[in-house]
Amino acid sequence: MGDNAKLIIGDKTYEFPVLVGTENEYAIDISKLRSQSEFITLDSGFGNTGACKSAITFLDGDKGILRYRGYPIEQLAEKSTFVEISYLLIFGKLPNQKELDKFSQTFAEFSMIHEDMKNFFNAYPSGAHPMAILSAMICSLSGYYPDLVKSHMTDDLFYRLAAQLLSQVRTIAAFSYKKSIGEPFVYPRHDLKYVPNFLNMMFSSPAKPYEIREEVVRALKVLLVLHADHEQNCSTSTVRMVGSSEANLYASISAGILALWGPLHGGANQAVIEMLEAIQADGADLNKYINKAKDKTSDFRLMGFGHRVYKNFDPRAKIIKQCADDLLNKMGIHDPLLDLAKRLEEAALKDEYFVSRKLYPNVDFYSGIIYRAIGIPLNMFPVMFAIGRMPGWIAHWREMTKDPMTKIGRPRQIYTGELTRDYVSIEQRS
Repeated sequence: MGDNAKLIIGDKTYEFPVLVGTENEYAIDISKLRSQSEFITLDSGFGNTGACKSAITFLDGDKGILRYRGYPIEQLAEKSTFVEISYLLIFGKLPNQKELDKFSQTFAEFSMIHEDMKNFFNAYPSGAHPMAILSAMICSLSGYYPDLVKSHMTDDLFYRLAAQLLSQVRTIAAFSYKKSIGEPFVYPRHDLKYVPNFLNMMFSSPAKPYEIREEVVRALKVLLVLHADHEQNCSTSTVRMVGSSEANLYASISAGILALWGPLHGGANQAVIEMLEAIQADGADLNKYINKAKDKTSDFRLMGFGHRVYKNFDPRAKIIKQCADDLLNKMGIHDPLLDLAKRLEEAALKDEYFVSRKLYPNVDFYSGIIYRAIGIPLNMFPVMFAIGRMPGWIAHWREMTKDPMTKIGRPRQIYTGELTRDYVSIEQRS
């Protein structure tokens, strides 16, 4: 392949550089197309457009590959912890023991939120969605830590900010849940690690302390690791877009949380459970709904199957399926809805329609099952996703702000509205 790509329009030829990534991914650099011609490109959803260069995550949807900083997701899910993965994504390397101990200690130091922020929680109605509260609280942190409200900062300040956000997001999430059920807040404990600490804040109460079970900790840890980053998805691209204006990290992350809230992104695992509940309420006739999913005239969609990026299989789903099976077996859970999910999985995997189209269960299908088994309520599902995705968002924001080639995001458009019209007074309008 040559060094340049040619675009021929009429009698004119334009040449653009061809870029090659470290994994032999090819891209045509059209950044000067507009300055050389009157044309722009149109790519709805940006599925064929690279918005940046990044050294954080490699994803190959055709081969089912996902790596953080070069490390296969299969190895990280089995051997690593969420705190260690956070350090890897943000700072580019696996920490040694001293670095990991320091990072963990910083988490403990900044796990508490400012006491005045409790007033924000109290001002929300009890039925407020936890994602609305989470986004607002993250953005509100900027008012309490003005020395960290900077787009350009020293490495020491960024280190503190990263650890603070990773630590406090679980506290805010747990407080959001407690607010929604009318229970008193449970403060973080310095003697507990990241995942057990979160579970304790979520489920302990004055009447009954929470029993921390290793199988639950393991399942949730794996889920957080699998969700930690996923390249240039909707929410990560939102963080980068907002941050490109030199908005601070709090504002950028808050915007990312709102992008994640949508049912096509972070709300997908919630949609899986809602689908299962609808099937169960209608008599649990799986054949009926599998046939509806095949029917092009039906508006029913089989949620949690297939993936926009992964064309063969989702490598995260293979890991989390085993994790879900282990968790349900060890906890001895017999939930009719979870039984229905397993039956749906088995039926779809045997159906030629889904197999031929490679519509396999994805990570959202199994994560919904795990969250339900743990006891996490439906409206907290996207919040759990946000906790997991936090290190990826922070890493991408930092990478973007340190890249001298970063420009403020400003997509173009093809205008399809009215031609020039003259204003007429209201008396003249029919």
